[in-house]
Amino acid sequence: MEQRTFASQGSFERYGRKSRRELFLDEMELVVPWSELQGLVEPHYAKAGNGRRPVGLALMLRIYFMQQWFNLSDPGVEEALYESPVLRRFVGVDLGVAAPPDETTVCRFRHLLEKHDLGGQMLEAVNLHLETKGIRIATGTIVDATIVHAPSSTKNQSGERDPAMHQTKKGKQWYFGLKAHIGVDSKQGVVHSVCTSAANVADMHMLPDLLHGEETKVWGDGGYQGQTKVIKEAAPKAQDMTCRRTKFKNYVDEEARRKNTTKSRVRAKVEHVFRILKRVFGFDKVRYRGIAKNHHRLCANFALINLYLHRKRLAAMGE
Repeated sequence: MEQRTFASQGSFERYGRKSRRELFLDEMELVVPWSELQGLVEPHYAKAGNGRRPVGLALMLRIYFMQQWFNLSDPGVEEALYESPVLRRFVGVDLGVAAPPDETTVCRFRHLLEKHDLGGQMLEAVNLHLETKGIRIATGTIVDATIVHAPSSTKNQSGERDPAMHQTKKGKQWYFGLKAHIGVDSKQGVVHSVCTSAANVADMHMLPDLLHGEETKVWGDGGYQGQTKVIKEAAPKAQDMTCRRTKFKNYVDEEARRKNTTKSRVRAKVEHVFRILKRVFGFDKVRYRGIAKNHHRLCANFALINLYLHRKRLAAMGE
């Protein structure tokens, strides 16, 4: 058993219980395939040599995932590690031995992951891990997109909004930011493909990139109607199950409305993914400028969302 210093010990309160954050981290400790994900990063990570000794890879990966789970910036995660014993225990930092990595170290690690496009590889590795546990991607795909807001203010150093982001109108409301397009397995709810664009790009333009090609059915909302030919080109065996228009000038197509209701019961699974992204992980606004960095963050988030969705099943398998 590893010896702990007094700095890592709790106080002498008589009563206590685990917080929701601590329970969440206990679950993630069990379900994240740490060795596989570390293996992705290790070939690119700094090796010990004549210079300053690099921070442990396992520690840095845990900090990076903690940033995604709790929506923490680089300076924010450094401050959180000093403030929270729960986070320090999860990461493996003992203030009696060494200080946690500073925000510059955290930033450089994130840039390393972005440089080698490891976010997309993490998503693939997690899905492969889920497949070994019996959670396989089947032959049905639900496609959908959600808008992620970006700061629209020009009160910054450049005096302009992010040029990679654009505005779009949804209903009677204008939004500025990017759009996250995903393909989700209709049976297990696993995200298997991610595309990122400016907010003004129509959903249907990303449709071919969201299909893996073995689909027999493709579900989508009204934004994908009329794309049967595109679906057939990307997945020759697929049946177009996207929603159809129901309201016309002189009448309402009740039959199409009934079919849309049935289709929506399947499509609802994609909304569970977006709920976790925005409400549980807090990714409802971009943190970085440009599409590339935010795409990498989205891929990492969706990899962790796939684990979160099946955490109880995975934890039961590990017992």
